[in-house]
Amino acid sequence: MKRAVLALLVWGCAAGAQDLGPRPEFRDRDPARVELGQLLFYDPVLSGNRNISCASCHHPRFGTGDGVALSIGEGGMGLGPERRIDPENAPEERIPRNAPALFNLGAAEFSVMFHDGRLEAWEGAPNGIRTPLGQDMVEGFQSVLSAQAMFPVLSGDEMAGHYSENAVSTSVRLSNMRGAWDEIAGRVAAIPGYRARFDAVLGQGAEVQFTDIANVIADFIAVEWRADHSPFDRAMTGGAPLEPEAEAGRQLFYGKAGCGACHSGWFQTDHDFHAIAMPQLGPGKSARFETHHRDEGRLRVTGDPGDAFAFRTPSLRNVALTAPYGHSGAYATLEGVVRHHLDPVAGLMGYDRGQVALVGMPVEDWTILDDPAEVTAIADANALAPVSLSDGEVGKILAFLHALTDVRQGTGDLGVPEAVPSGLPVDR
Repeated sequence: MKRAVLALLVWGCAAGAQDLGPRPEFRDRDPARVELGQLLFYDPVLSGNRNISCASCHHPRFGTGDGVALSIGEGGMGLGPERRIDPENAPEERIPRNAPALFNLGAAEFSVMFHDGRLEAWEGAPNGIRTPLGQDMVEGFQSVLSAQAMFPVLSGDEMAGHYSENAVSTSVRLSNMRGAWDEIAGRVAAIPGYRARFDAVLGQGAEVQFTDIANVIADFIAVEWRADHSPFDRAMTGGAPLEPEAEAGRQLFYGKAGCGACHSGWFQTDHDFHAIAMPQLGPGKSARFETHHRDEGRLRVTGDPGDAFAFRTPSLRNVALTAPYGHSGAYATLEGVVRHHLDPVAGLMGYDRGQVALVGMPVEDWTILDDPAEVTAIADANALAPVSLSDGEVGKILAFLHALTDVRQGTGDLGVPEAVPSGLPVDR
């Protein structure tokens, strides 16, 4: 959204406070597929070196994230904030973006994935999904939620492993993506416990493809972390009203503070992309041949200079559980990121680096913030007008954000399995 339009929306009145649109739509899922997806989600067998699962970076203990600003995937040991570098197999770099939460991704409205939206539903693409693979995109993914599972397993620093360490990482380095997916699918199908479960959901003896794995993982995510029964939901559907502090915060959120301009709808997201001068740290987002540490966000997807440093509006459901915040995990607390929104440029210029605990890595985490020209470019792209709120008003908004928590889904319905069919260790 362009700067002038966003500024007008931010200064808008509370007219849209109650206009949340129709209730979100969720489709029913087959329990057998959900249970199979649960096992695969927590099973390290999907990673090149069989040491990292989806849950390593998206764990219920940390609000379906991992509790750190920027993750350490391959080459790490431990879980969440306790994760450390394996001195025998150090990663090339930390993951460039904060692990996003998984709440409500089974709702029909979630048709765009990742911070930059590089994967999205689009009728003109193979299988109706546009991805960085373009015309090489394979068919068989049932949704964008299932298609997003194909990317972490191809990333050397996330799950695939370093070149020549295993068959998956070797295929990836040779740009043989299908070969990497086939290797993973073959591993899974060779495990009797998975073979039997896939027989039950696909048919006896049916070939197990990576798309089948991704589709059942998506079914699990869609059911496990559906979070639409918060105090806010109950209040908006005729149930118990919000506590006075939270209700005052709601009115500020949709009124004077202007938060609802972008954080709209039932899940507090417009699914659009905005530049809000979020501090940049870590390795940045670059191709193999690039050496910069910059993360230009949506621009890398569209090529439109107007999209520079714009990132997807996150849903705020269960936001109190998902620290740290921002695409780079720059803010350790919910209050910190709320205050950044009040004056993004001032927040960028006065950013306190001490709030971020980063495990030592062979990369300069502060390359961008140490470069005045880079900081100026991020500031110039900001599209969010300053808003003046008192400390008391900020406190009320925080109370409202806590009222978006669905306590049932903090840890999920099925939870962490005691064991997985591969026999590999499960992150608990």
